[in-house]
Amino acid sequence: MSSSGIDAHRITVSEPTVPVRIEVDGVVVADTARARVLREGALPPRYYIPCEDVRMDLLVATKHTTSCPFKGNASYWTLEHEHGRHENLVWSYETPLESLPEIAGLLCFYDEHVELVVDGEPA
Repeated sequence: MSSSGIDAHRITVSEPTVPVRIEVDGVVVADTARARVLREGALPPRYYIPCEDVRMDLLVATKHTTSCPFKGNASYWTLEHEHGRHENLVWSYETPLESLPEIAGLLCFYDEHVELVVDGEPA
């Protein structure tokens, strides 16, 4: 626990009851009602989306990886479409740590570099 009484690395995963859409350069690249919301301490929430609800034809796997002591090893994809290329914009914990099976194989976008729309409103 931190001195404020909040566990800085507590991770929760829940399913939203609202639709989530992701657009990049005006192109809808993900649209789902099945996203899972990951909350980690004071960090902003992240939306993890099933591959079936993502335009996988626009993603190219990269060799970039990262490791998180709380989630596991992440793989990355670059988004390519007629309006541009966005390096390592998408990641997935294909085999997360045992404590987070809810995010296995789901995709997450860097919200800072996309237009995230939650329940019809920009997030």
